[in-house]
Amino acid sequence: MSRLGKLPIEIPAGTQVKIENGLITVKGPKGELKEKTIDRVILELGEKEIKLSVKNPEDKTERSLWGMFRGIVNNMVTGVNKGFEKKLEISGVGYRAAVSGNKLVLNAGYSHPVNFQLPEGVTAKVEGNAIILNGINKYLVGEAAARIRKVRPPEPYKGKGIKYSDETIRRKAGKTAAK
Repeated sequence: MSRLGKLPIEIPAGTQVKIENGLITVKGPKGELKEKTIDRVILELGEKEIKLSVKNPEDKTERSLWGMFRGIVNNMVTGVNKGFEKKLEISGVGYRAAVSGNKLVLNAGYSHPVNFQLPEGVTAKVEGNAIILNGINKYLVGEAAARIRKVRPPEPYKGKGIKYSDETIRRKAGKTAAK
């Protein structure tokens, strides 16, 4: 038995869930998300909850798919109700970011500004040295944050670069002067 897979997913008020033609659709106050269902995982839609099960709970592959797909559906329900947010911090002299339309313009120590195209469904805002990404799809928000961080990852000597707000950078001492 999958410990996470067997937990039911509560459907909050104002959220609609449909399962038809191998597709699960979740509609809420913030938007709508669709995902293909996995044929090995059985979805049962109740009044206030979604229950997931598998055809053969002894098969290790099916058990892992069970827990994974439960997490995906739970993130869909959470996303259309609350949304997801990732914060990134920029540190370094002359490092800055600005939003223009659905592009993020990053000055990150290169000779040219880097234009980062935000994926559809992800919005960004810049407050001081922080970039805040919002969206209803957890995968897209996380992927966009990872790609922005990849423009200039933080370096270990001075800590310059783009990092997650909750990330800690292991600092190195650097060279010591010869005596």
